[in-house]
Amino acid sequence: MSGHGAPDLAPVDASGLKVAVVAASWHTQVMDGLLAGTEKALAEHGVSDARVVRVPGTFELAVVADGLARAGYQAVVALGVVIRGGTPHFEYVCSSATDGLTRVGLDHGVAIGFGVLTCDTEQQALDRAGLEGSAEDKGHEATSAALRTALVLAEIAADA
Repeated sequence: MSGHGAPDLAPVDASGLKVAVVAASWHTQVMDGLLAGTEKALAEHGVSDARVVRVPGTFELAVVADGLARAGYQAVVALGVVIRGGTPHFEYVCSSATDGLTRVGLDHGVAIGFGVLTCDTEQQALDRAGLEGSAEDKGHEATSAALRTALVLAEIAADA
């Protein structure tokens, strides 16, 4: 399982952060699980007023994340799912989403939570969606990572 070796990190106080979530709309059941995991992580870390924005698909995550970063959000959690099909579409969307979200983080110095599932089958996505019976909760993991990273970036900026 891909979660093997993951750190067991206790929640931190991220209540002072300006946080946004951008979520794709494809694969409703998986996305509902990812969003629920994100909402749980936000609450555990003391974030009660995160903005949630929906986009059509995973390809659109980066451009909206860029807009959120420009609007001053310190952490942007990107949630999506791409399931391999019989065409190269999978590779194009996965590569574009990964490269685009990385660019947003680097261009703006903003923490990006990468909650994009890139799976061979729908069952793999369900196993990572944080649903009842899922082995992993990638929405929660991506959110926790983004919040911790945003706090580190804020600490670095305060020290400068």
